[in-house]
Amino acid sequence: MAFNINALRLPVIQRGSTGAAVGAWQRFLQDQNFPIGAVDNGFGSVSDRVTKDYQQKNGLIADGIVGNATYTKALSQGFIYRVADLSAAMLLSYLNYGAAEVRDLQRSLNVIGRLNPALTLDGNFGLGSTKGMTEAYKILDVNFRPRLDATLSAATKQKLGSDYAPGLAILTEYARRQRARLSGAQWVRFFPASQSIDDLASPFRQRVRAFEKALKDAGAEIEVTNTYRPPQRAYMMHYAVQLNNRDFAPWDVPPMVGVDIDWVHYTDAASYQAARDMVNAFGIGGNPAALQSRHTQALAIDWIVTWKPPLRMQNGNGQMVTVPGTGDASQNATLWEVGATFGVYKLEYDPPHWSVDGF
Repeated sequence: MAFNINALRLPVIQRGSTGAAVGAWQRFLQDQNFPIGAVDNGFGSVSDRVTKDYQQKNGLIADGIVGNATYTKALSQGFIYRVADLSAAMLLSYLNYGAAEVRDLQRSLNVIGRLNPALTLDGNFGLGSTKGMTEAYKILDVNFRPRLDATLSAATKQKLGSDYAPGLAILTEYARRQRARLSGAQWVRFFPASQSIDDLASPFRQRVRAFEKALKDAGAEIEVTNTYRPPQRAYMMHYAVQLNNRDFAPWDVPPMVGVDIDWVHYTDAASYQAARDMVNAFGIGGNPAALQSRHTQALAIDWIVTWKPPLRMQNGNGQMVTVPGTGDASQNATLWEVGATFGVYKLEYDPPHWSVDGF
């Protein structure tokens, strides 16, 4: 027996082809360390050349045409996880699971994941069953495969024969990847914000550097907490707060290109708890971060500036000035005026925030 490649409905692609299938193939070539360059969903001269290199390296006819023979080899090397629009139902069909085996899988997931509500044993592995499998992996982690292996019936193992073990390995990796997509505190590690002035856009960067130098020359202490915030991070922060405030439903969160996050867990309670965990991990309050801001444009800096009063410093016009009052930049309006001479403006109601225009 062999896996059922037809279940994946893979189109033949070659020079001139476009679309998600081409992008999936390009990402696979990247995975295999071939110099494909950018993934652009277009099968041009570079994709043609690199595909031929891949085929030649793997003992295939090097014609640049990605058909069943090339797909079969690539699937054995992990392309299965790059197939465009791959659903769990398609994957199970590829692994030769019929309705009886799917029902057995649903039953087994109920057992090992103690799923509540339990999956319906209908032989239809749709979105609900996929979420149930992901939940089971979330609970069991590395124990998922041995527990599932021990629970699936002898009839399923006999029917699948020699394909059972490699198929179980593929199914486990698919479940792991689905689990990795789920929202939660771990996403704080992705698309990190910068604390470096070097990441600000020019000429604002030079203005901040000049202001910083004048402050330090005068004896002020500075701690930079945030400069550039990637739009992807702002997106996650924004919708985590929206969900935590119950102003949005998990299934209504719009996707963002390049952020492969899944906001919908097996239960609504788990979805909202994951959003709460993200809010705590990001260290944000109850107000959603702006999807677009001076931070996402690299035109703002959050910093804590303190000094022992009074502060004598040179302003942006080259004049020496005395900054009276409190030694805290977040409360000192005179220092705000000095900052403006450098082209760095304070946002009054946000203690650490300065920007190109005060917003």
